[in-house]
Amino acid sequence: MKDNIPSLEMAFPVRARDFLAGGDGAARIRRVLQQVGFPPAIIRRVAIAAYEAEMNIVIHSEGGELKAQITPEVITITARDTGPGIPDIELAMQEGYSTAPREIQEMGFGAGMGLPNIRRCADELEIKSAPGQGTTVNIIIYNR
Repeated sequence: MKDNIPSLEMAFPVRARDFLAGGDGAARIRRVLQQVGFPPAIIRRVAIAAYEAEMNIVIHSEGGELKAQITPEVITITARDTGPGIPDIELAMQEGYSTAPREIQEMGFGAGMGLPNIRRCADELEIKSAPGQGTTVNIIIYNR
């Protein structure tokens, strides 16, 4: 990314159970990163983390928002939702653990890899959640 490009901010509403539009925000973030010249390895990490965060909103919440703040040095993705929250974040971080309903798993989603995949892609990850209060996931990926 050229250092003379100012920081960019993007925000996308995410609707619960909207599997057709799920991932659109992450794809748009990926395209912007390509257009401004980020390295492919950084784009891949951001795209995966943003997609997983966006799909978690689609699958597990009552809706929310995916945001990206992009500077030459760092990309910050924030996924915020309203919904049931995560009662046990440590358990939710375990590969294969899922609370997705059976019908969603039968569609090929909700395999319990979302948060672990985000953790693998992120340089920094913060999850704030409480039962009945929704969830906020902050993902930081450095351009280095």
